[in-house]
Amino acid sequence: MNEPRLATKIEAILYLKAQPLSLKEVSEYTQRDRAEVEDAILELMSDYAHRDSALEVVETPNGYSLQLRSTYQNILQDLVPAELGVGALRTLAAIALKNPIRQTDLIELRGSSAYQQVQELVELELVKKRREGRSYWLEVTEKFYQYFEIDNINEQLLMNN
Repeated sequence: MNEPRLATKIEAILYLKAQPLSLKEVSEYTQRDRAEVEDAILELMSDYAHRDSALEVVETPNGYSLQLRSTYQNILQDLVPAELGVGALRTLAAIALKNPIRQTDLIELRGSSAYQQVQELVELELVKKRREGRSYWLEVTEKFYQYFEIDNINEQLLMNN
């Protein structure tokens, strides 16, 4: 079998590492000298610049990176929620485990900081609120199941016990 061209091999490395890599690091991964790697990266950057692709190879302060073009950032925002802090993740986990849970019960369980975390989770459309009396019922949304690639949290828990 033929060895893939160096630019293609670098493309695979950048994709798999999913973070910027320095010329030195790429040289180590490919076991090629720095000049060869630099030429291959320029070739790869040119390839991406001339094709209709949602991806691009760019040089960042931390090295070279294969990333989504900025014109597609709106899709990223819709599909992938912003990084959640530990507190918001724990609040989300509590909601998912009790699903549904009364907000007053969640606050008792997680403390008053959960109010802000619930608001963040609602804005990210991972949780929905519905008013009932003086409180709200909270439950995870379809987007939650899609994002975490779960069919049903309760089924998952039963299977693991």
